[in-house]
Amino acid sequence: MQSIRGAFDVTTLPQPPEPRPEFGAVSRLLLDKRYHGPLDAVSRGQMLAIGGEAGWGVYVAIEKVEGTLEGRKGTFILYHSGTMTPTEGQRLAIAVAPQSGTGELAGISGQMTIEIVDGKHAYGFDYTL
Repeated sequence: MQSIRGAFDVTTLPQPPEPRPEFGAVSRLLLDKRYHGPLDAVSRGQMLAIGGEAGWGVYVAIEKVEGTLEGRKGTFILYHSGTMTPTEGQRLAIAVAPQSGTGELAGISGQMTIEIVDGKHAYGFDYTL
C-alpha cells in the first residue's frame, strides 16, 4: 500500500433543493476540486447533505477524479459517507469505487482522509495499484 499526502482546493456550488418535504431540508451541492502534490488532478462531483436542530448531520458524495497519481494518468471515482452528532463528533469514510480506475489507474483501490486546518484542505490517500 502506498501512502501520499497533499493539499486540495474545493469550490462548492449550491443547487436548488428537490421538493421532498418528507426528508426536510436536503442540501445539494456541485463540487469542483483541484488536488495538488502526488495526486495532481481535478475532480467534479455532487454532494447531498441533511442535518437537524439537535446537531446531527449526514452527507454522501461522489466525485470523478481525473489526472495523475505519482505520474500515472487516468481516472477513478471516490465516494464519501459522513456523519456528525454532538456526542460522537464527526466520522468520515472516503473510498475508491471498486473497478472504477481507468488508464494507468485501472485496478486502483484505496481510502482517502480529509483534514481542514485554518480553512486549508489537505488529503491523505492510501492506495494500491
